[in-house]
Amino acid sequence: MPDLLLELRSEEIPARMQRRAADDLKKLVTDALVERGFLYEGAKAFATPRRLALHVAGLPPRGQDVREERKGPRVGAPEGAVQGFLKSAGLASLDEATIVKDPKKGEFYVAVIERPGRATLDVLAEILPQIVRSFPWPKSMRWGEASARPGALRWVRPLQSIVATFGPETETPDVVPFEVDGIAAGTTTYGHRFLAPDAIEVRRFDDYVQALERAKVVLDVERRKDIILHDARDLAFARGLELVEDEGLLEEVAGLVEWPVVLLGTYDEAFLDIPAEAIRATIRANQKCFVLRQAGTDTLAPAFVLTSNLVASDGGLAITAGNERVVRARLSDAKFFWETDKGIRLEDRLPKLDTIVFHEKLGTQGARVKRIASLAFALTDDIDADPRLVDRAAKLAKTDLVTEMVGEFPELQGLMGRTYASLQGEDPRVAAAIEDHYRPVGPTDRVPTEPVSVAVALADKLDILTGFWWIDEKPTGSKDPYALRRAALGVIRLILENNLRLSLVGHLFDAAFHAHGRRRAFQIEFGDRTPEELEQALGALGDDAFADTLGNDLLAFFADRLKVYLRDKGARHDLIDAVFALPGQDDLLMVVRRVEALGQFLETDDGRNLLAGYKRAANILRIEEKKDGRAHDAAPDAALAAQGEPEERALADALARAGETASAAVAGEDFAGAMRALSTLRAPVDAFFERVTVNADDPALRRNRLALLNALRAATREVADFSRIEG
Repeated sequence: MPDLLLELRSEEIPARMQRRAADDLKKLVTDALVERGFLYEGAKAFATPRRLALHVAGLPPRGQDVREERKGPRVGAPEGAVQGFLKSAGLASLDEATIVKDPKKGEFYVAVIERPGRATLDVLAEILPQIVRSFPWPKSMRWGEASARPGALRWVRPLQSIVATFGPETETPDVVPFEVDGIAAGTTTYGHRFLAPDAIEVRRFDDYVQALERAKVVLDVERRKDIILHDARDLAFARGLELVEDEGLLEEVAGLVEWPVVLLGTYDEAFLDIPAEAIRATIRANQKCFVLRQAGTDTLAPAFVLTSNLVASDGGLAITAGNERVVRARLSDAKFFWETDKGIRLEDRLPKLDTIVFHEKLGTQGARVKRIASLAFALTDDIDADPRLVDRAAKLAKTDLVTEMVGEFPELQGLMGRTYASLQGEDPRVAAAIEDHYRPVGPTDRVPTEPVSVAVALADKLDILTGFWWIDEKPTGSKDPYALRRAALGVIRLILENNLRLSLVGHLFDAAFHAHGRRRAFQIEFGDRTPEELEQALGALGDDAFADTLGNDLLAFFADRLKVYLRDKGARHDLIDAVFALPGQDDLLMVVRRVEALGQFLETDDGRNLLAGYKRAANILRIEEKKDGRAHDAAPDAALAAQGEPEERALADALARAGETASAAVAGEDFAGAMRALSTLRAPVDAFFERVTVNADDPALRRNRLALLNALRAATREVADFSRIEG
């Protein structure tokens, strides 16, 4: 089967864009092929600092022939209908159509349309230039004289050449015939910019990879990462040291080089007085280098590993010396910042926070610290945290933002706060909370468990969420400039992984909105009212009106985030919807436990059959209530049920028992027990539908049987809204 080789070579592709760009190229090309009916066996994309490449294996040489029968108008139809049919089917006259007889509809025209499959090469020549022109770079540019023309090509950096070949392994492949802005696809590429700058002729993917390797280009980023990691480990081991591994840095460095050459540099031991993370941040941020530590310890060694893109004639001595000079200068700055910061206590930095604007509508960092402290203090009883320590930690949590070290290295926020707090003798729990209140910052980050840290971390995230909800700066689509989705996920993880019983709307949101000032928030929400109208509205709706308005909206946002969290753990999104649909479900721990119990129940035969019975009952009720123009929500008449069929009496008795038992179990937070109570309904529900006619001739009997079905609906709502459950 033929393969496609595509390379798009440009002056540069920033490291942060490479992996996404490779994925985009693969998706755009393969989606376009599949959309046109061209299936393939496999596809893989690659990226280096100067090129994107794609290999699609197992494509057919041409598409399948298409035979389609298109039904037309009846014989004798108006001329307009006939002409429209001929045009759409591509027929010259009705003589090219056939007449088909239908016993019910009579005679009508049918066009048989046969189209030969298109050559894959032609299809590629059609789709590839469109993909190049519309490629979704986050940032792109135009260049040269052509940039003045409307519709000129935009690319991340100037596009220099295109390789595009298609054909089987056993034959010389064809060049895909297309060009973009004067750059014609061909078989010529170039290797390493400095080590092998001459032109290379390539035909198929295997030749391409080998030719690049000879020209000092490692195409696969995973292989470049593997080379860097293993060579760095070996260099460290040879010095009796260990590499401090950093996956994020490794990914970035692998995106900066096409031919990785690993070297080792050193710096003065005197710099080891600086906190280890500050040294690591300095060397990482400025030089993209890895730090080393003493073997078997956490103590840094005065050495680092750098990755060059050159095989130097002097073995890398000059490159290493240049990096050492820069590292020495940057560490000198860091040492100065460290010494300066140590002389100022954290609480003495608090006034400076009042001069730093957090957000123009939400005030300064100082105002934010006051809100966090107020909210964290309100949570101390729920989390069993020491109020004195929580207040101290909350007030100092942001003070390291105005230190010299964090000003230079923002990624050290929290960590330097903890370091400075420990130096000035703060309680270890306070120091830990200053660092941990930012956590968790992602789905894999550690979740704080110490109560003081949990209180401040929750307060920090809730202040962000309620604040931006207050000023109507919510996430929209893929845009989330204030990382509110991440903050909500952080709150969810803090609550669930610490087994905290907290009401979101009734307690957390209420306290957070109160910290922002409800009256001002209410005024923003309800627009430009006069003071008199505002007072009237506040009096009529009460002090909790704003919290009710935005709190419920924020709860829906949390429900969506909880779906993401639980889906990653294998839970079904429809079960979360079913639980959240019940009123008052804002205790996340109880929601999750209810979802877990519901999921386990629905995996049993009793659960599946009861769900089927519920849906049948709900469908009947919907139809009959629409027909009758009213809801059948009255309680069933036990005496009337007793006069009916045995299955009717059995269902009435079972519903009474199960509803009462399930309600008591839910009240006791025994959700598994509530599910067991509902499981007893399976047999009587099945028997009822098998032997009882709901729409009886007797109106009273019919109403009572519909009331029984409503009672079934009500019984299931003790645990969830079954109408939200799929299946």
